[in-house]
Amino acid sequence: QVQLVESGGGLVQAGGSLRLSCVVSGLTFSSYSMGWFRQAPGKEREFVAARAWGSGATSYADSVKGRFTISRDNAKNTVLLQMNSLKPGDTAVYYCAADPSSFRLTSGNGKYWGQGTQVTVSS
Repeated sequence: QVQLVESGGGLVQAGGSLRLSCVVSGLTFSSYSMGWFRQAPGKEREFVAARAWGSGATSYADSVKGRFTISRDNAKNTVLLQMNSLKPGDTAVYYCAADPSSFRLTSGNGKYWGQGTQVTVSS
């Protein structure tokens, strides 16, 4: 049974930082590309960041480039999203996803999904 469990969300003031974690079990973590997505109220889910399983290449949405960093620890089956210089527009439920293909993640798809963690940025 594959499980992705996110944590680290919360309430932060604009300009602050949060670090999200996603612990993965039930699959060969090192063979999966990992991504983060978010969905704000009334909006569609959008791609945030991805990190490929092989090359380690990263991709980011333009809206978070230079502020967010995705990393992974294969020994701990964990993917992290460090979020700095947060803005009210970053308020959303954040989801991690796993897929053998980083291209699928950057295209907005994923084979496995977590339940999400709420991030709220106050102005």
